[in-house]
Amino acid sequence: MSIKDPVNILLVDDQPAKLLSYQAILEGLGETLIVAGSAREALEHLLKKSIAVILVDVIMPDLDGFELAAMIRNHPRFQTTAIIFVSAVAMTDLDRLKGYEHGGVDYVPVPVVPELLRAKVRVFAELYRKTQQLERLNIELERRVDERTLELAQANAELERRVEERTRERETALAQVHQMQKLESLGQLTGGVAHDFNNVLMAILANLDLLARAVPETPKSKRLIDGAIRAAERGAALTSRMLAFARRQELSPEIVDVARLFSGMVEILRSSIGPGIEIQTVFEENLARISVDPNQLELAILNLTLNARDAMPDGGRLVIAARRETVAAGNLHGLNPGEYVCMTVVDSGIGMDEQTMKRAPEPFFTTKGTGKGTGLGLSMVYGLAAQSGGNASILSKPGVGTTVYLWLPVAAARMEAAPTTESALTVTKRCSVLLVDDDYMVACGTAAMLEQLGHAVVTAASAAQALEILQTDASFDLVITDHAMPGMTGLDLIRRIRSTKPRLPVLLVTGYADLAGGENPGVPRLDKPFRADKLAAMLAVVLKGASQDEPSDAAHSNAMPFAKSRANISIVK
Repeated sequence: MSIKDPVNILLVDDQPAKLLSYQAILEGLGETLIVAGSAREALEHLLKKSIAVILVDVIMPDLDGFELAAMIRNHPRFQTTAIIFVSAVAMTDLDRLKGYEHGGVDYVPVPVVPELLRAKVRVFAELYRKTQQLERLNIELERRVDERTLELAQANAELERRVEERTRERETALAQVHQMQKLESLGQLTGGVAHDFNNVLMAILANLDLLARAVPETPKSKRLIDGAIRAAERGAALTSRMLAFARRQELSPEIVDVARLFSGMVEILRSSIGPGIEIQTVFEENLARISVDPNQLELAILNLTLNARDAMPDGGRLVIAARRETVAAGNLHGLNPGEYVCMTVVDSGIGMDEQTMKRAPEPFFTTKGTGKGTGLGLSMVYGLAAQSGGNASILSKPGVGTTVYLWLPVAAARMEAAPTTESALTVTKRCSVLLVDDDYMVACGTAAMLEQLGHAVVTAASAAQALEILQTDASFDLVITDHAMPGMTGLDLIRRIRSTKPRLPVLLVTGYADLAGGENPGVPRLDKPFRADKLAAMLAVVLKGASQDEPSDAAHSNAMPFAKSRANISIVK
């Protein structure tokens, strides 16, 4: 209802003449006048229409005006409706008081003064109209308040959802950081243990090689010595996996065609997992080549396949897939932006719960039971991925299966295969060798190998002692040095040697690839543990490179790792 909308005014009187007079007086107000000749008729109009003002006669048959007013006031809808009494008989103060007690708002005597009656009715009509407007405004206000409250509640719920989401993301990120720190700490510990273990294996293998040549060969002695050598080599393989997890293994990355590499492994994989497991491959057509050590990748695929086999004791399906993907900055995999090949190994096995899945990459953690696994297979895969510039992750659900993701970078350019240290060449000339090693057992074993190969050996227990020996004795033909030594590392020693004796060949011996990229360009290296045949082959390569160098060009000799020597070998370990 707007300000100009007319309101309903109910005129109640049992005398038609008086009703006509009321109509004549009030018609100028512009309101809607409704007439009723009895109390019953008045009640019918009240129930059907919205009435703003009731003008009622006090003296009427059946129900008088006071009784009608009392009935009207008892109804919830009409408790605030304005009732004006009109009477020519009941004019005492007691009558007026009774009218007010029954809910009247005014009392008009007869004869009626037209201007006074119009004024009174106009006031109460405007009051009704304003009240209706206020009620509508109040309803609209309540509606808007409810809408705003709902909007605020929704905004608050959205804010709480975002806060919870950010909190979960932060907790997830912190958990990932803690897991990375945990794995990094485990990697450092594992790498250190593997390095020390390599020194022990180096001494064992060296002495076993010497023992095999020193004792008379009988079936029993050969069986015992060969068994000990195989056990030591098995330990070397174990340390290799530990170093892979610690990202300290020596890799020889090449450009690898994943589909072609896998096709060459199909038969060995089928024989490894047995006939109860179906192998499916899904390789993207014209899949990009990747930069990775092919031997280590084969070992990683084999380890994942064997893990899948153990997760499907009753048979199942193994799906190996590969696709190319472009990774943007800020990705969830922790990868640098660029092109990658994502390999997935999916099994339909028993799966793992969340707690087991989080611990799965940890070294020595296994669910296969005592004696059925080393717990290094998956950790080696993670180490290979990280050391190759990629990443690895695992997703598993109990009763559904496990998926391992292996992200490896796409090769940007063709890479040359790393030269092998195996050579058919042998060193026949007797050489003078300086051997530097802080580990007494390793130094003794390596010196004995060299002597058995026919070379003269001088040992030094530190890099500083080796430099002192080189200052007083210039007859050495080769220096072989270990890298991890207290005081001065093997690389530091090589730099010192090259600054004063640029033509003297050097060979670096180390237990793991902990050298920063680019620190040792051109320095030949031999990984521990090694046996006499590998040592002889590497000596042949080093001395051949030294013999092909040109001694006349001093600048060229300073840039090259080897120079022409006098066939003397100094080994610094």
